[in-house]
Amino acid sequence: MVKLLIDLITEGTIDLEVSAENWEAAVRKGGELLVSSGAAENRYIKAMIEMVRQLGPYIVISKGIAFPHARPEDGVLKNGVSLITLKEAVDFGDEDNDPIKLVISFCSTDSEGHLTALSELVDFLRDEDAVNNVMNAKSKSEVVEIMKRVVAAG
Repeated sequence: MVKLLIDLITEGTIDLEVSAENWEAAVRKGGELLVSSGAAENRYIKAMIEMVRQLGPYIVISKGIAFPHARPEDGVLKNGVSLITLKEAVDFGDEDNDPIKLVISFCSTDSEGHLTALSELVDFLRDEDAVNNVMNAKSKSEVVEIMKRVVAAG
């Protein structure tokens, strides 16, 4: 089984202290990393935003954390994960878990990859120290090391 998070979160798919004026800009910035890494087409970004407009802030999965994604047919080229921390947290419309500081964007070519990544993400979210360390990381390499430790321990 592919360890999606550990294999796909690289320094090239991480951005720290990103400025975003609202949730759409935050989703767009995470999506741009998926596009630049070759994992998705530009239209995937629009699809992620449209999913939230249609379904509400279902992508907010925990306090301070959003997990934007869309369907494979919306422009996925290969499995991909990006991670951004926001300079200033933004509201996504989830009163229990706003404001959001960490955005982990995701694309998968099929539902199996989706489930694997979600499973690993759950392991990460259970480790509050790791989540806080990622949110406060000062370097991309620090984020990669934290994620590797959590996935290896899971």
